[in-house]
Amino acid sequence: MSERVAQENRLGIYLKDRRAKLDPAAFGFAPERRRTLGLRREEVAQRANISPTWYTWLEQGRGGAPSADVLDRIARALMLTDVEREHLFLLGLGRPPEVRYRKSEGVTPRLQRVLDALNPSPAIIRTAIWDVVAWNRAATVMLMDYGSLPPEQRNILRFTFLDPRARAAQYDWESVARFILGAFRVDAARAGAAAEVESLVEDLCRLSPEFRAMWRENDVRSAHGEAVKHIRHPVLGPLAFEYSAFAVDGRPDLSMVVYNPATPADVEKISALTGSAPALDGG
Repeated sequence: MSERVAQENRLGIYLKDRRAKLDPAAFGFAPERRRTLGLRREEVAQRANISPTWYTWLEQGRGGAPSADVLDRIARALMLTDVEREHLFLLGLGRPPEVRYRKSEGVTPRLQRVLDALNPSPAIIRTAIWDVVAWNRAATVMLMDYGSLPPEQRNILRFTFLDPRARAAQYDWESVARFILGAFRVDAARAGAAAEVESLVEDLCRLSPEFRAMWRENDVRSAHGEAVKHIRHPVLGPLAFEYSAFAVDGRPDLSMVVYNPATPADVEKISALTGSAPALDGG
């Protein structure tokens, strides 16, 4: 195959390579002598519930672009990982697949060590629906003792709209609340988490008239980037943080948020706090 043809049929080459790496016996296919390694084209088509002819055309670079549904079926048929599935969509459609939201059960020890290394800067990991799933010591001291809360209550929106401590920590609570809600709306929609958001929104609409009014305004904001955040701490007084939010590599459902103390004096104040301290703003 010439280099030009190979370049034009990258999808077919990738599909052929993936099926060649699968063991037919593991999928219940007869282990008789085969001329090539892996699954046959018709076996992949059978597992994907598509026409063998159509699948053959895909490998041969014929028949036009496949639909997202067909690519999803083929990805499942070939037992592709999330990364491999994304690559399949990029080759077949020129775009990544729609994000499939998955409930996070926490973070890896490696990612937790990254958070811990950021002390004395408070840092958290949040999901697309703004549940906090990991945090460091500085976050416990300065933001919220998330470990003292049941997992289902470790949500930034719940704290912002329902806990008086969040309101007391802010110089302009309404502006902060609007920013949080607008950024949350974008993150949840991008992650395809409509079903997971529904119960949270219903609960907050029932418990907070302010949330209900802001939610109906349909404002959207970007939560990724940099900004300066000012809070009031009942012990340390005014503090300023350089707020930054980052996507977590390999985990599109998670974001890391870091509150870097804005001045050396703020660093010293936070470093001096050990043990228990009054918790503050969770977002």
